[in-house]
Amino acid sequence: MEMTPRFHHVGVQTNDLENSVRWYSDFLGCERAWTLDKFSELTTSRLPGIRTLTEMVLGDVRVHLFERPGRVAAPAESAVQFQHFCFTVDSPGDLDRLRRRWIELYDSGRYRYASDEQPTDIVVDADGVRSFYSYDVNGLEFEFTYVPEAAS
Repeated sequence: MEMTPRFHHVGVQTNDLENSVRWYSDFLGCERAWTLDKFSELTTSRLPGIRTLTEMVLGDVRVHLFERPGRVAAPAESAVQFQHFCFTVDSPGDLDRLRRRWIELYDSGRYRYASDEQPTDIVVDADGVRSFYSYDVNGLEFEFTYVPEAAS
């Protein structure tokens, strides 16, 4: 019997749940689907100090925000870790708009960022794929990319 696993969600740990919920809502347009504050013994043993879990949704994308106060906010350079999560967009103009929106939200002062690093410039690979990288409020790296039909 063959099985095909399917992607369900990405889990993000945060020190400040409401800061993350607002940022994911304002930057990506995610909506809060549900919130939990009671967990199984397995969850509390794997994630000591977990207070709250909120699911944010945008289309088929689900982001689970785990509030665990007191955690190191930015990933350590020497740690083996998940490198980045990539979102595709429909047009090169969408990349420009997302990059400008990130800068606008950062400059607004409404959010606490774990890193002051600004989004990269938009680069174009040899096959025409365009992309830029930026960090969420927790210091996790995202790639935003446009893949033209010829490169897909």
